[in-house]
Amino acid sequence: MKANKLTLSILAATTFTAVSPLAYSADAGTASIDFRLRYEAVDQDNALRDADALTLRTRLSYKTATFNKFSGFVEFEDSRQVLGVDDYNDTAGNGAGYSVIADPETTEVDQAYVQYADQGFTAKVGRQVLTLDNHRFVGHVGWRQDRQTFDAASFNYKSDNYEATYAYLTQRNRIFAENRDLDSKDHLLNVSYKTPFGKLTGYGYLLDEDEGVQREIDTYGIRFAGSQKHGDSNKVLYAFEFATQDSESAAGQFDAEYSLIEVGYGFSGITVKGGYEVLGSDNGFYGFSTPLATLHKFNGWADQFLGTPSLGLADLYVSVSGKALGGKWSVVYHDYEADEDEAAVEDFGDEINLSYGKSFNKTFSGGIKFAAYSAGDSGSGKVDTDKLWVWVGAKF
Repeated sequence: MKANKLTLSILAATTFTAVSPLAYSADAGTASIDFRLRYEAVDQDNALRDADALTLRTRLSYKTATFNKFSGFVEFEDSRQVLGVDDYNDTAGNGAGYSVIADPETTEVDQAYVQYADQGFTAKVGRQVLTLDNHRFVGHVGWRQDRQTFDAASFNYKSDNYEATYAYLTQRNRIFAENRDLDSKDHLLNVSYKTPFGKLTGYGYLLDEDEGVQREIDTYGIRFAGSQKHGDSNKVLYAFEFATQDSESAAGQFDAEYSLIEVGYGFSGITVKGGYEVLGSDNGFYGFSTPLATLHKFNGWADQFLGTPSLGLADLYVSVSGKALGGKWSVVYHDYEADEDEAAVEDFGDEINLSYGKSFNKTFSGGIKFAAYSAGDSGSGKVDTDKLWVWVGAKF
């Protein structure tokens, strides 16, 4: 990250602290610390060596008291390799020849902002976490040890039935440590209305990268998601979404569409869902893109489709989840195909995901997660991939 932007972010978050009389009192704010120790292993059926990593992520945060409806927040984040378990490509120039585990060592300002809040209206200026809807288009990628934040000015108004968010982003602080952050001029607008049957949302995300591929991506869409009780304790779940996208870069100008249909049923503590998500293609030359999303959450935990193939991606999935032994478990199956008709490559493979996680007294937590991806047609460029995660966490 460039030094001048780092300075501005810190100044923005600390200005209120300096001028507020309350800031000098130990009782004026709240400090917290958050640890996550995680082991990750990757086994791929290719020439790359199997990778494993043991990393510790630490976040130290301080929130000031509110003074005249203003407050400040500062958070530092550090990710370290532990006990020499570091045989992996960390995406930051280390571990060539190994499979990728995108958790480089880094120490940085994760968040630093000033906030104004009054009667349903909230404004934030500075470095901040920003998520919209289900993270499909804008998320924090919290699964990685270095999560995604944005240097931004954001404005939110929320009432009983309405909510509107606008944000202007000047930098995307991505998961690869500071050397791969991107300057941008992004406009995000998201407006929703709660109906008796669910939330109806309309959005427009106009992305303009100043670095890297230097592309513009304009996405407009509509989403409807909700649930209805069925009997005393059961419920029906549903979500529908459609979006169009225009992309322009040195590679050309392309159009693509996105669609989602998902239905589910919850009963006796078990939830079953099925869905069909399509990230469309422009005649096999471009795949619908969501560069600000929490991508790990979608299209399988093996992370084989962090970038949409140029042939597009159709993901048919089913999941079963519930509770056991005080924790939560889930099983998910994905079947992947190319969206483009009459393509030379049609089968993108399939994947099984398993997870179990548990919290203890709201302070400690732990879990285990496994992903097994089986490649489809050889022309897809994919290979069989297994990933395993085991973690423990603590918050104080």
